[in-house]
Amino acid sequence: MDDKLIEEELTDKIIGAAIEVHKYWGPGLLESIYEKSLAIELEKRGVPFKRQVELKLSYKGVSLDEDFRLDLIVGDKVVVELKVVKELAPIHEAQLLTYMKLTNCKVGLLLNFNVSTLKQGIKRLVL
Repeated sequence: MDDKLIEEELTDKIIGAAIEVHKYWGPGLLESIYEKSLAIELEKRGVPFKRQVELKLSYKGVSLDEDFRLDLIVGDKVVVELKVVKELAPIHEAQLLTYMKLTNCKVGLLLNFNVSTLKQGIKRLVL
């Protein structure tokens, strides 16, 4: 299957799982609760993912002692960044784009759970 189709299928599954989590909890909880719940929902649906993915960073060939963690990478194709904020801002998009470049993922999802309906809090980015 073509990468673009795989990425579209994965984003559909991620969004469906996230909507289920949001319907269950609603807005107002900590990001970690939504992240753990989304991981459970993805697992139930048979969607492969890695949670709290640690990235080793280097600057101009010199390894940095700082480790960096992403919320989720789904199917080794889609970076998922969860937020619990009043509204998504350009800095959140910039952050996700950086994560996508660092992981060589062409697709990313920003999911803001601090909204009345999750549809208002979804942003899909493509490199």
